[in-house]
Amino acid sequence: MVFSSFVFLWVFFPIVLIGAFLSKKRGSNLFLLVMSLLFYAWGEPKYIFLLLFSITLNYCSGLLMSKIQEQPSRKLLTALAVAANLTMLGYFKYYNFFAGNINGLFHTELIPLRKIALPIGISFYTFQSISYLVDLYRGTIEVQRSWIDLALYISFFPQLVAGPIVKYKDIAASLQSRSISISKAIPGLRRFCFGLAEKVLLANTLGYTVDEILSHPIHDLSWLLCWTAAIFYTLQIYFDFSGYSDMAIGLAETLGFHFRENFDLPYISTSIREFWRRWHISLSTWFRDYLYIPLGGNRKGTVRTYINLIIVFFATGLWHGAQWNFVIWGLYHGFFLILERLLPQKKGKSSFINHLFTMLVICIGWVFFRADDLAMAGAQLRQMVDFSAKGFWNFSEIVDPLTLVIFAGSLTLSFGLGAKIRMKMREKNETAAEALSNLSAVILLFASIVMLANAAHNPFIYFRF
Repeated sequence: MVFSSFVFLWVFFPIVLIGAFLSKKRGSNLFLLVMSLLFYAWGEPKYIFLLLFSITLNYCSGLLMSKIQEQPSRKLLTALAVAANLTMLGYFKYYNFFAGNINGLFHTELIPLRKIALPIGISFYTFQSISYLVDLYRGTIEVQRSWIDLALYISFFPQLVAGPIVKYKDIAASLQSRSISISKAIPGLRRFCFGLAEKVLLANTLGYTVDEILSHPIHDLSWLLCWTAAIFYTLQIYFDFSGYSDMAIGLAETLGFHFRENFDLPYISTSIREFWRRWHISLSTWFRDYLYIPLGGNRKGTVRTYINLIIVFFATGLWHGAQWNFVIWGLYHGFFLILERLLPQKKGKSSFINHLFTMLVICIGWVFFRADDLAMAGAQLRQMVDFSAKGFWNFSEIVDPLTLVIFAGSLTLSFGLGAKIRMKMREKNETAAEALSNLSAVILLFASIVMLANAAHNPFIYFRF
């Protein structure tokens, strides 16, 4: 089930909202857990058992850890529990990737390939489980003795299938006690509507054009169309994933939970380092807290810092998918992070030039991310710099005027103009700004529903991961 489906909009979420208002405090967690499991089972019922096994494994590991006082034993148990989580993720997501590469390396069918479907959301709920175990080992949280409450934390439907990755300590208090009301639900519903519009009106419109361009042989495309596909995809993936995060945060807010922000206008960044502080914040902070810092971070000298960055961004790329183009995308970002450390920006240097260069690096990086494989990425990049390539497809034949308007609006919003306008309006008249925001949300909801009624199914990009 996806947020942008009519089943979710008209049936599932109204039932959840009414049930949450009517259920008692402790019963509310059980109700939300049942609905979250139903949400997950709607598309892949067989993998509900894997999710339940993961929950029970981490619940039992946490209880056992709370009973052990000896540090070496606690460390061993944590390592085994984390390894068990990574083994499940590794089998379902990476078995065929590694088997295929090993077979190719030795030119033999050394390891048989298997038909393994990737369970939706496994990357996200596995990382949440690991963060719970590690924080429990570190002593920064208390063990959760209720299976229901821990199960709700891991499987809560707003963030279950595509994040954001929520740390247990951020919602532990809400699991025990929270309040919901109409006045508190309105900001969450408004944010959901804005997120839905980002996905349906902006991301999907740009995505249709990207798919249309790249459905043709790359060598038949002009350099202009190849750049158009890269730039449009840069905006598509932002509004697709940022829109999902806004919907998830908004849905959680209506039910009394507070999620941290997952995006903070990443395309206004003037460096790759800043970009990763603003893009997919929950993932970048996860890798910082549970991989980069444990590896030593920047505390063990310059060379070790660079090695740690390479490891982290190799893992970041691999986390996104079991293909070499994702690995290259991760290492590509790691390379520019190291380059920025080697060549620090000079004071007084134009921030516009820095911003332009950063966006160029990001846009080219997304070519690797979007491509089916490295060969396709290489072909598109070559065509992008072959300014003599006219191709068989004219720009106007594929990119219509409405799409150009959507592109211009998306570009403006991605650079934060909308946020600045809302801030100025709130400074002048907060009541009027609130009323206008609510009206805008209703209009955008209506427009999104109209668009959904006439559009083909278009799932969120991060459902793949």
